[in-house]
Amino acid sequence: MGKLVVAAITSLWAIPMAIIVNSIVPEPYMDEIFHVPQAQQYCKGNLRSWDPMITTPPGLYYLSLAHVASLLPGMFLTRHIRSFSEACSTSVLRSTNSVLAVFCSVLVYEIITFLRPNLNDRTVTSMAAVLTLYPLHWFFTFLYYTDVASLTAVLAMYLTCLKKKYKLSALLGTLAVFIRQTNVIWMLFAVCSGVIDITLSGVRDREEIHESSQEKNQPPNSKGATMRSNLRKRKSNGFQDMRNHYIRNRSTLENGGLFYEVQALISRTWSMKWRLLVNFSPFIAVVIAFGAFILWNGGIVLGAKEAHVVSLHFAQMMYFSLVSALFTAPLHFSLDQVRNLLREIQRNGIVSLAFSIVALAAGFISVHFFSLAHPYLLADNRHYTFYTWRKIINAHRSMKYLLVPLYVYSWFSALSLLGKTQRKTWVLAYFLCTCAVLVPAPLIEFRYYTIPFYIFVLHSGVSNFRTWLLTGAIFLCINVFTMAMFLFRPFQWSHEHGGVQRFIW
Repeated sequence: MGKLVVAAITSLWAIPMAIIVNSIVPEPYMDEIFHVPQAQQYCKGNLRSWDPMITTPPGLYYLSLAHVASLLPGMFLTRHIRSFSEACSTSVLRSTNSVLAVFCSVLVYEIITFLRPNLNDRTVTSMAAVLTLYPLHWFFTFLYYTDVASLTAVLAMYLTCLKKKYKLSALLGTLAVFIRQTNVIWMLFAVCSGVIDITLSGVRDREEIHESSQEKNQPPNSKGATMRSNLRKRKSNGFQDMRNHYIRNRSTLENGGLFYEVQALISRTWSMKWRLLVNFSPFIAVVIAFGAFILWNGGIVLGAKEAHVVSLHFAQMMYFSLVSALFTAPLHFSLDQVRNLLREIQRNGIVSLAFSIVALAAGFISVHFFSLAHPYLLADNRHYTFYTWRKIINAHRSMKYLLVPLYVYSWFSALSLLGKTQRKTWVLAYFLCTCAVLVPAPLIEFRYYTIPFYIFVLHSGVSNFRTWLLTGAIFLCINVFTMAMFLFRPFQWSHEHGGVQRFIW
């Protein structure tokens, strides 16, 4: 029932907002000027055509073809169109994301339910409804960009992997990569999550299997019953020794540090290598195919390669941490969270102090040596990142250094929240995958933060109603502001390539 409520809530804001956006901005805008004509070429059957300015694969366009095909009977009956290509208007193509947003809301609900089975349906519904309003996801629901489709495919892949449906998960991962190339990293993250789940709880699985076999009917009394009883007793004692060994190992694993977890993960992965290879072979096939694509293509992006050169942009990790923390300020900047972090630092003593110093040093090095200003960022005043860079990060030469403690605090807060619900190796895998996605990107784009943000929030373990209510209020206020600016505050460029311009994320 809860998933239907979440889908209904999402539909209630998606449909009217889509109508409003299409009535005020009927023509393709920004990156839509590349995506919409390309999708329309596909609608005409020109599947070999390709705009060299498009950087992502054509997955979104194929999804749109399926979406338009589902609408076609109704359009023919109402005599709105006479051919398939006529159906692929800008508004219809945009509606692909509106439909995907509804599916995405259901996936969020399902993932929360899977990860937090003890939560009641009302709480899960509220959390899922709030997350559908995340500003970067919400805004691009109404435009023909790849972000909503990308998030939906990644969450579907991750949910099926959590449920151990690995073949289906790999298939959905292929779709995710076919929408946006960097999603191969999140597919690897799903694999890492699955491996951690299998290997670090493998002993528990064996224990449950053994206990299940022990519950079978006892053999009938006979002359050999005593012998069998003694044999079972010896087996039971042997199993009890294994059980005690497991309990000791599990206690050490849970109370030990990251080094011990990594060591245990490597050891158990090697001992279970054939089982893991069989389980995750579909993902391995996708990764090999992706590697072949990179060799054939000469890089990860399809078009406009000169503007998307892989760079070492470590400052991107700093921006992600603070932006995500500000969006969910009630989670990170409450008095309780500050007290919890201080307690953790005091409890770990010298180790926490040393780690804090290293983190601060890494932050200062990142913003000093690895902070990039892409030409698109400096030239395009339609994006909020343009003003963030000029008015905040670059407001004064010392400003980027003054923000480092906030960046580090945001990361500490996020990792602390994740550490309460996830294994240390899982948190490490999340951090490394976020690095792999964001660091090579030379352009500061808040849209790139959407998937790591969702994965963080879904695993943060926060279910306090007041926190989620405040977060929802923040999302709603930002959405009202950004959409009002987009729709009702157009402006003109003074140079020859002017025309109506609009503010956008």
